[in-house]
Amino acid sequence: MSTMRYELGQETVWVKCANTGNPSSHYRLLKALAVIMRAPVLQPVPNPGGAQTIATEVRRLRNFAAKGLRAPTVLAATEQAFLMRHLGQRDQEAPTLSQSIERAMEHGPQATLQQWQRGLEGLALVHAQGECLSQAAARNMVCCPDGVIGFIDFEDDPAGTLPLPVCHARDALNYAQSTALFLLQAHALEQAKPLWRAFVAQLSAPARQVLQDSIARMTWARFLPKSRKLGRDTQRVRAAYSLLGEP
Repeated sequence: MSTMRYELGQETVWVKCANTGNPSSHYRLLKALAVIMRAPVLQPVPNPGGAQTIATEVRRLRNFAAKGLRAPTVLAATEQAFLMRHLGQRDQEAPTLSQSIERAMEHGPQATLQQWQRGLEGLALVHAQGECLSQAAARNMVCCPDGVIGFIDFEDDPAGTLPLPVCHARDALNYAQSTALFLLQAHALEQAKPLWRAFVAQLSAPARQVLQDSIARMTWARFLPKSRKLGRDTQRVRAAYSLLGEP
């Protein structure tokens, strides 16, 4: 969806407009890959675009608010667009958690860990309410001015396609993949491992099993070279595996 920011009086708002979704052939390829690899976390979650995607995001934002989870307030909605309130305030910054972690890296491992753990705590709250995120990357989490972690971007609904334990394991893997390289670069990866294990321990038993099975199928990642010449994506996968399953 296309997103536009506006200033209305003393308030910042966002308008999200519908666009076309992903082609069905894209989902067939991903589904076949998930079957071949026996990895349900790789099952694709459809994003059809148009009015259906608008309705999905509006519904999910309102569900989060109703359960006491921080998400943008929907002010108005039509079939093709909706208006939502900014999570921050005009005179107070509301960076993404990804930005906050990167900034914390300048202050050392402990500061990085503190910001990274905020994301784990936020995920735990979401899961405790029987919800999941669409893409649980740090860029889709917002550090609100009052210290609460908020959540954005709900264009699809994984729980409408996948069992909830798979959704929760998927959230955990997404968060690890989006943040492990920050931990590695901040020399905080080893210190993060006990925090990660504590987070995994509070997942439901079915979600833990899905997560463990998924990690077991990632052993190939330990053989990826550490050279930066192969790009950040390779580095991210290698760092994530180190956090998730490498002793």
